[in-house]
Amino acid sequence: MADLTNGSSIFQTYNNAGTGVAELGDNKSAKTNGNGIAGRTVIVSVTGSGGNVSQAELEGTIDGITTASAAGAGVSAADAFTVVGVAGTVASGTMHLALQGTGTVGTDAADYYTGVTVAVVANFPGISG
Repeated sequence: MADLTNGSSIFQTYNNAGTGVAELGDNKSAKTNGNGIAGRTVIVSVTGSGGNVSQAELEGTIDGITTASAAGAGVSAADAFTVVGVAGTVASGTMHLALQGTGTVGTDAADYYTGVTVAVVANFPGISG
């Protein structure tokens, strides 16, 4: 069996010059939460003003999250994220979004869209040393 620990010279990733930059052992992190697909992934819940999320609220929230545009004055520091998944059904309760990014998720009311609250459900830090 091949030695896949760091220092094994078995690379998973190469730069444009053809030099190995990430060994297979770099992806292993003992006793750490993670998602194994590189960057940080955050699962958030999205709750609308009436308890259910309307289509307009969902679309406005996704737009706000991907552009880091705050809906109201006095909101917290909210950074932009890439939305990589949407779960739930509009108007049937809380929606869930899978986000990827390294910043701060805005969790104050109306951070991303008026009348919508976003809450962090789970945080997967990704591959780390």
